[in-house]
Amino acid sequence: MPESTPRARICRDCDGFDTVAITTGTRHHNGTRQTITVTCRACNGTGHTPSALALHRIGR
Repeated sequence: MPESTPRARICRDCDGFDTVAITTGTRHHNGTRQTITVTCRACNGTGHTPSALALHRIGR
């Protein structure tokens, strides 16, 4: 019988993709695209949200 592992709650804003690279449309001198790295503000770059029990302990 397989063990049941608790599933981690994935952030609903970023779907677990906590950091993304976005092109700015400009290019460097060598021809590569210039990118910026952006992290999810909802989960602070973790990709997961805290459980409802943890939010209750915090007082939210």
